Amino acid sequence: MKERAMEAMQRFSKAMFIPVLILPIAGILIALGNVFTNQRLLDAVPFLDNPILTGFGSILSGSLVAILGNLGLIFCVGITVGLAKKEKSVAGFTALLGYLVFVNAMNKFMELAGLLAEADAMQSTGQKLVLGVQILDMGVFLGLILGVITAAVHNRFIETELKGAFQIYGGSRFVFIVLIPVVILLAVSLTYIWPFFQSGINSLGELIQRSGNFGLFLYGALERLLIPTGLHHLVYTPFLYTSLGGVQEVGGQVFEGARNIYYAEIANPSVTRLSESVIWDARGISKMFGLIGACLAMYHTAKPENKKKAKAILIPVAFTSFLAGVTEPIEFSFMFVAPLLFVVHAALAGLSFVTLNLLDVRAIGPNGMIDFLLYNLPLGIEKTSWPMYIVVGLIFFAIYYGVFRFLIVKFNFKTIGREDADQETKMYSKKEYKEKKSNDNEEGAQPGDGLANVIVGALGGKDNIKTVTNCYTRLRLTVDKPDAVDEAILKNETGANGVIIKDKNVQVVYGLEVNNIRRQVDNYLGIQSDD
Repeated sequence: MKERAMEAMQRFSKAMFIPVLILPIAGILIALGNVFTNQRLLDAVPFLDNPILTGFGSILSGSLVAILGNLGLIFCVGITVGLAKKEKSVAGFTALLGYLVFVNAMNKFMELAGLLAEADAMQSTGQKLVLGVQILDMGVFLGLILGVITAAVHNRFIETELKGAFQIYGGSRFVFIVLIPVVILLAVSLTYIWPFFQSGINSLGELIQRSGNFGLFLYGALERLLIPTGLHHLVYTPFLYTSLGGVQEVGGQVFEGARNIYYAEIANPSVTRLSESVIWDARGISKMFGLIGACLAMYHTAKPENKKKAKAILIPVAFTSFLAGVTEPIEFSFMFVAPLLFVVHAALAGLSFVTLNLLDVRAIGPNGMIDFLLYNLPLGIEKTSWPMYIVVGLIFFAIYYGVFRFLIVKFNFKTIGREDADQETKMYSKKEYKEKKSNDNEEGAQPGDGLANVIVGALGGKDNIKTVTNCYTRLRLTVDKPDAVDEAILKNETGANGVIIKDKNVQVVYGLEVNNIRRQVDNYLGIQSDD
C-alpha cells in the first residue's frame, strides 16, 4: 500500500512538470513586454519610445497575461498528458474536451439550482468566469482534479475495442464516451462539495499567513528536504498557483497564487511595487549564492592532491546552479556522504526566505541568475529592491562557506576531493562526461548507443525496465527488480550525480543533460519518446 502510494505521488510530481516548467517562460516574456512599455525606461532611452516597440510590448504582455486566467485548463491538459501511459497526445485532446464539458455542466446545473450569483457578487460568493462561463472558482485545483480523473479514465479504457457496428467507437472515442458522465457527475457533486474544500484552503492559507516568518522557514526548508524524493514540486506549486500563496486584485481582476499575482503585476504599469506574496517564489538565494559557497568550501577542504580533480567537478555544477538554478548535482555530491550538510542546507534555505521578508525585498528569484536578471532589471529597483536581494545572497554565500567548511573539517566528511585512497569521486564533470560519449562513438556504435547500453545494463537490462520518463534534471524509471540496479556503474561510468531507489521507482540525476540522455535510452530500447 505504501509502495503504491509513493509511486502515485512520484508519477503525479512528474506530471506537474509539464505545465510548471512552461509557465515561467510566459512570465519572462511578460517582463520583456514590460521593457517596451516602461515609461521610465522610455524617458531614459527616447529612441525606444515609438509606436512599433510600445505596441509590441503591450501585445506581448497583454496576450500572455491571458494564460493566468486559464491555468485550470493548462494544468488539466498538462497533468493528463503527464499521467497518460499511452497515446499522450490523444489524452491531452480528451482532457481539453472534458474540461469544456465540466465547465458548462457546472454552469447549467448551478443555473437550474438557482445558485448563480449576480455579476457584482461573483467574487464574494466564490464564483468567477472561466472561458466566459460562470462557475465556482476552483482555480488550479480544477485542472489538477480533472487531469487526474481524465488520465485514469484514459489509461483504463484506451485499449477498449468494440465489435461490429460499434467498432468505430472504441479506443479514444470510448474514453470520451465514458468520461462525459463521469465529468458531469463530478460537476454536480463539486457544486456542493467544493465550497467546504475552499473554506478549508482559505483557513489553511490564513494559518500560514499568520505563521509569518516561521511558516516561511518551514516552507523553504521542506522544499529542499524533499529533493531526494523528487516530491519537492508538491510543496511550492500550491503556493505559486493557488490561494495558499496569496490573493490579490490587480487591474480590477483577482489573481490567486504568488506567481500568478506577480506576473499580473509585471504586466500592469500602474503597480509601483510587487506585493508581498512574491516572497513564496524567492527560492534562488541558495541556488545562486549559498551552494556556490558550499562548493568553494568543498574545494578548499579537499586534499591537496585532489584539488585539481575537485575543481574540474565543482566548477561546472556551481556554474549551472548559479546561472540556471539546477542544484541537484551539487546537493547529491554531499547528500549521502554527509546528511548533516544537507539538513543544514535546508535550514539555511528556509532562513533565506525569512531574511528577504524581514528586509521587505520584493525581487523575483525562483531559479538562477539568468531568470533573475530578465525578471528584475526591467522592473526597476523601486518595484523589486533587487540590489538588496544580491546583498542577501552574498551574505548567505559567506554563511554557507563558513558553516560547510567548519562542519566538513570538524566531522571529516568525505565530500568531493576528501575521499579515501580506495574511493572514487561520486560525480563526473561535464568535460569527463562528454569525453566518455566521444570515446563511445569512436568505438563504432551509433551516437549515444554506448552510453545508453551502459545505462540500460546498470538498470538491470531491457527486460527490467518498465517505464522511462524524465523531469528537468532526472531520468525517472520504474523497474521490476530494484535490486538489479547497479548504482556504482550509473555514478562512475555514466556521469550520474546521484541515484535514488524507492521501491520500484528509480531516479538517476544527470542535470541539464537529461533530455538528451532520455532520448538515447528510448532509442536504445526501441521506444518512441513522448514528452
